[in-house]
Amino acid sequence: MNEILHAVALLLVIEGIMPFLSPVKWRETMQQISQFSDNALRWIGLISMLAGVILLYIMS
Repeated sequence: MNEILHAVALLLVIEGIMPFLSPVKWRETMQQISQFSDNALRWIGLISMLAGVILLYIMS
């Protein structure tokens, strides 16, 4: 459980970098992403999950 909390904390730190450093660019990017089709977002999510699983496999 401790490792999961560390992973979530690290995720929050990484996710917070862009809005902290460049809120205007981050907002523009989020607006562009919101225009993607549902299918495109699903593919992005799938690729992201697969990259995460592969990274976890390599690290273990």
